[in-house]
Amino acid sequence: MLIYNCKNCVEEERDPMRIPTKQNILTAMRWLVQNCQAGDSLVFYFSGHGHRQSDGEGDELDGFDEVLCPLDHATEGLLVDDEINETIVRPLPHGAKLHAIVDASNSGTVLDLPLICRMKSKGFYEWEDQTYQTPRPIYKGTRGGLAVCFSACDDDQSAARTPAFTGKMAGALTFSFTQAVHNEPVLTYGRLLNAMHSSFRKNNQSNQGPLLTSSARFDVYSKKFIL
Repeated sequence: MLIYNCKNCVEEERDPMRIPTKQNILTAMRWLVQNCQAGDSLVFYFSGHGHRQSDGEGDELDGFDEVLCPLDHATEGLLVDDEINETIVRPLPHGAKLHAIVDASNSGTVLDLPLICRMKSKGFYEWEDQTYQTPRPIYKGTRGGLAVCFSACDDDQSAARTPAFTGKMAGALTFSFTQAVHNEPVLTYGRLLNAMHSSFRKNNQSNQGPLLTSSARFDVYSKKFIL
């Protein structure tokens, strides 16, 4: 499991390797997938700032790359979705799975996964495949494993926040995700998504909600969510 919370103060962190700099995050991401094999279950969690920038490779349908902002992004640069995908998605072998939980703005497709699960009214959903819709299609899948990402919002939205945790404003995705998993230990992906959307509406009065992206299609109402 790999956890980075860039919203918390790092002044008390004594281990320089645990400070969320760009190099530290990349090093940890490479460690996460190193020697990964069938049966392994990987988790990547990031809570911090996200952004978007113009796509320079022509592989984005909307013309923008989604990025994460490390602590030192002003001097060392941003973590671009292409690099994230190349580092922890494409090496994933058959039989292994990766769950990413990204609580940041503009994070909808920050892992560059080809399939977006669009939740419709009355619980219906559809998979939106962006694989061959981009100006310059590039394979962004795995080596046979399953990669799934829960993002705080769509690519053109800001991450919602809620005081429901401790009375102070905090990430709504983190709150709704942990609340749903705690309340119902046995969940399907569809049930988890619906519970998170319900929590968003209750605590944020927001029309936006979490987004699920994946490297492969599956029935969200029959596939059990297991980290």
